[in-house]
Amino acid sequence: MHRVLTRYGLARLRWLDRPTGRVVRRIETTACGELVHVDVKKLGKIPAGGGWRMLGREVGGRNSQADRSSGRFNKSRQPLRGHHFLHTALDGHSRMAYSEILTDERKETAAAFWIRANTWFAERGILVRKVLTDNGSCYRSHAFRDALGVIEHRRTRPYRPQTNGKVERFHRTLADEWAYAQLYRTDAERNQRYPAWLHTYNYHRGHTALGGKPPASRVPNLTGQNS
Repeated sequence: MHRVLTRYGLARLRWLDRPTGRVVRRIETTACGELVHVDVKKLGKIPAGGGWRMLGREVGGRNSQADRSSGRFNKSRQPLRGHHFLHTALDGHSRMAYSEILTDERKETAAAFWIRANTWFAERGILVRKVLTDNGSCYRSHAFRDALGVIEHRRTRPYRPQTNGKVERFHRTLADEWAYAQLYRTDAERNQRYPAWLHTYNYHRGHTALGGKPPASRVPNLTGQNS
């Protein structure tokens, strides 16, 4: 069966959009700044002493018992630990990423983040021409539009996160290699490790789509400036 499918050049399963069965058309760019992918990842905070992901449900659940006894619950009866919001801007050609851990995903927060991200890219010689986001309310706001200025704003098709797949893949990578990669005893400890991991990702970690080279290798005149 595999030989028959290969003979007729049928799409591999990983190339397909599972709900529709259609081939996913990947967005490919030819130069830095041609298209920057922007997205937000919601990340749960770590309770003091560590959570269940690393300690196990039985041990990690003791924190929930402490919250229950102290009455620190919201309307859904969940512990009030809160979340972080990781805002990320990733250049589609080089995969260079600028990312911050912020407290929410409101329109003012997203707009201010983009201004800082655009400045960061400009300092590395990347002139951003287009930005791709999903259809979240913060990205449809006047505040975000004003922050973009003359930069063209493109949006993904509704319910098609694959269109913004490069930044989605980055968020899966950071989850595997930073957020849940080791035992963190406190939330602050994990947050402190993020800048170092992000630097490694940009300047030292080999990327499969880049032939095993780090993202910085695709940015003109940038290789060798960071160690």
